[in-house]
Amino acid sequence: MTAYFDFTNPLLETHRFEYYKGFQENDPVHWTPYGYWVLFRYADAELLLRTPSVSSNFPANPNWAAARGGATSPAVKAAGKWMLMQDGADHRRLRRGIGKIFTPRMIDKMRVRVPEIVDELLDGIRDGDEIELMSTLALPLPITVVSELIGIPEQDRSMFRVLTEPIGQLIDRAVSPDRLIAMNKAEPKSRAYVFKLIERARCEEPTDTLVSVMTHEGEYTDEEIASNVGLLYNAGHETTANLIGNGMTALLEQPDAMRALRDDPSLMPTAVEELSRFYPSARFAARILTEDLKIRDTVIPAGDAVFVAFDAVGRDPEAYPDPHRLDLGRTGVKSLAFSAGPHHCMGKALGLLEAGALFGEMLRRFGTVELARETPSYQHHFNLRALADLPIRLRA
Repeated sequence: MTAYFDFTNPLLETHRFEYYKGFQENDPVHWTPYGYWVLFRYADAELLLRTPSVSSNFPANPNWAAARGGATSPAVKAAGKWMLMQDGADHRRLRRGIGKIFTPRMIDKMRVRVPEIVDELLDGIRDGDEIELMSTLALPLPITVVSELIGIPEQDRSMFRVLTEPIGQLIDRAVSPDRLIAMNKAEPKSRAYVFKLIERARCEEPTDTLVSVMTHEGEYTDEEIASNVGLLYNAGHETTANLIGNGMTALLEQPDAMRALRDDPSLMPTAVEELSRFYPSARFAARILTEDLKIRDTVIPAGDAVFVAFDAVGRDPEAYPDPHRLDLGRTGVKSLAFSAGPHHCMGKALGLLEAGALFGEMLRRFGTVELARETPSYQHHFNLRALADLPIRLRA
């Protein structure tokens, strides 16, 4: 094991869990000379994420902002209005508005709508077809769902995805010069498009879409609505698409688990939770301490940044018996893959519903789901475990 955890260590790509294990066992509350702490245990991560006094307001940090174009750059100004980057009352105010589209009534509605979308996607696949899972199923499903929730017309969805994709990379630990330029070019175009949706919403009767709800509430500025629409659009499709891609990868790696899920569809609720633990979509989350925080025997001082390593947390033997085994009936400790505390993901229930509906119908229609190429390929992304493609073959 190297002396210090390093985000650039190639072992994170080739032997991730072995690399984490050394820190997990010997130095679970780990300080690096690079200026941050890293947590590798479930209980420690949960304590950090549930602590009310920690901050997510990275845009207020001069170094963070400077690395993304400066405090007045379009991308940083937009991030400063994201619910994700707010604390306290401002966070609760934005969360209250956005939360009005994640109600039990909406989930009930989506229990009907999501299977309809799944059927539409699968109806075009024939016995023996080879498909690329991500572009054919894993992305179109959540893009359709989140677009309908936000209120983005069908003809604009591909365009809006292209616009918002560079902006989402703003949360990476390091931003390359090319990405910095791309995100600051994309943000004004994304904002201008949402402004048009807002103006249209003002002229129409209220609906239950996010743009309409936040516009007619009268509590939010156009800039706040535009920034959070972009945030929710990216978060709403990327996390679920990666849950589907990573979950299918885990099932393909362990055919017995896939067979058990096909034979017993009642396992699906625990199965999708387990799949989110096994290969979480997000690799890391970060917080800034506003007060000293004691974790185990270590007092982390106010002002320091602390990272949670979700991959390690999800394989913590203190939280999960036999953590490297995919147990689709596992109950007990919930996955932290959708975070916890004030910033827990409001779309968790919807994401699990989408993944479960797709897996369930695929396994019902096709008796064989197998890799069409030996090794899947992944995107080069710091914070997301995101497949570039996953070719599979489907047979009835």
